[in-house]
Amino acid sequence: MNVVEQADEGTLPHPGWPKVFMRLMKLRVIVLLQVTAVCAILVHDLLARHSLLDVQRSWTDTVYTIGLTVVAGTLSAGGSNSINMWYDADIDPHMRRTKNRPVPQGHISARGALVFGLLIAVFGSSLFFLVHWKAAFWSFFSVAFYVFIYSIWLKRRTPQNIVIGGIAGATPPLIGWAAAASTSIDSLNPFDLGSPIPWVFFMLIFFWTPPHFWALALYRSGEYGKVNIPMLNEVKGPERTVLESKVYCVLLLLLGLVPVFWPESGLPLLWAFLATGLTVWYAKSVWDIDPLEKLDENGRMPKAANSFFRSLYYLGWMHVALVAVCIVPPKWLGFLGPLG
Repeated sequence: MNVVEQADEGTLPHPGWPKVFMRLMKLRVIVLLQVTAVCAILVHDLLARHSLLDVQRSWTDTVYTIGLTVVAGTLSAGGSNSINMWYDADIDPHMRRTKNRPVPQGHISARGALVFGLLIAVFGSSLFFLVHWKAAFWSFFSVAFYVFIYSIWLKRRTPQNIVIGGIAGATPPLIGWAAAASTSIDSLNPFDLGSPIPWVFFMLIFFWTPPHFWALALYRSGEYGKVNIPMLNEVKGPERTVLESKVYCVLLLLLGLVPVFWPESGLPLLWAFLATGLTVWYAKSVWDIDPLEKLDENGRMPKAANSFFRSLYYLGWMHVALVAVCIVPPKWLGFLGPLG
């Protein structure tokens, strides 16, 4: 009997506490978040090595910051996910995508998921005080926003839940940059990170989140409606959902052109070319989604699934592309324009 068949008939055997805790944290989801944070650190330190930022950073500093950020960020984000499973304990058993999570399977109680989530979220966010209070601030902000604003307030009340809630998922680059820039950001304003670059990272993830998640909602058509979650496709229909997804793709395209229109941002001009190519590649998958496409045997929309999985690669490659460009010495890019 395979896992799906077994899950359809009842609960799965207890997998052991280590696996239960890892599933509560949703580690596979967290990996992409940590990639964006690590890339922000690398971009900061590479620009510093090119003397484009007024700070000295050694490779030891870089490795230490990355290590601490990955550990602390994984704990804080994982804690948020666990708390979310506590709050969604009433609806998770009724959706195919979530019914095999630890709480609906009875592997841990909802209260146990809450306690575990609170402990690791607070501990993980507190670790950022070892590098800078602004990194800790944005980590605590992310946890609080995800739990209180998205999970508890927005998710069950508005079809724009994922748009506003996406703010929480867009904070890892802010956290990573603040951790790397710890010796050069003296302002008491938490929004002042010494450069607009981390905010471009932030907006990239913020604009990316709606078409990414709506593609998943289309792919899983009907599941959120069953539990009265007002996802956009369930409330406004698939045509409206695809239309709004296209709007966000246009915003992503414009964001990639920031180095062209705002050279003082400090973003390498070469990144604009790479970002444009990657965004067109991703946007094509969104334009390919047919709201009237015939569902497969599982009631899912195949082209929406393709867009969802392509979006994961897109976000990772956009960040990696910026890191790769920042490795190149600025004088080699003189014919393309200034780095900052």
